[in-house]
Amino acid sequence: MIDHLNGKRFVICFNNKGNEASLDRWKVYQCIPDEEAERHNEIRVIDEEGEAYLYPADCFSPVQLEFSVAKILVMEK
Repeated sequence: MIDHLNGKRFVICFNNKGNEASLDRWKVYQCIPDEEAERHNEIRVIDEEGEAYLYPADCFSPVQLEFSVAKILVMEK
């Protein structure tokens, strides 16, 4: 099980309140490191269009995936 691949971490959205149009609850997303965002309790999540936007970090939880699943997820974006 891994929690990141090619510099991207995996998180699951469990709270999309206020971001319903952008985020799906219970969906696994990739996020990319952003030290400035983390200092403000935010993370940079890659959306459906392949764009990275900032969201409150407390709306997500880190997840671990099987390597084969993580590889497919990263290749789709």
